[in-house]
Amino acid sequence: MARKESLLNLRAILVKRRDALRSALAGDLSLLKELRSESPGDVIDAAYDSAQDEISSQLAEVESRELASIENALEQMKAGKYGQCEVCGGRIPMARLHALPYATMCIECQRELERSGGSGASHRSYGEEAGEETVSGELEN
Repeated sequence: MARKESLLNLRAILVKRRDALRSALAGDLSLLKELRSESPGDVIDAAYDSAQDEISSQLAEVESRELASIENALEQMKAGKYGQCEVCGGRIPMARLHALPYATMCIECQRELERSGGSGASHRSYGEEAGEETVSGELEN
């Protein structure tokens, strides 16, 4: 029962963060367009604007990746695979999910991936055949 309640709380956190990121990204992109439409004053202003655009662009990229991870986690919840490691198929501990609600791997698999120099993006299907108990069953009960 405690895991089910925690999962429902995590879902609410993910939805809230997703909505905040969507708003922030929409604002960042419109601000970048607005800044580009204004004509720069002198060379120093142009350099400053360029640096600001680069920083804003990098922040938007990081936020966009986080948004994609959150949307993936929400899809995993719908599919009943949330909280299941995509590599080994085991359960991701609740402590890890509370720390990183869109985690897709248990700590052991994540550490192994980092030791081998991987990023994690291409390891989504490894644990899918594991047949472990799914989260949607827990959420539906």
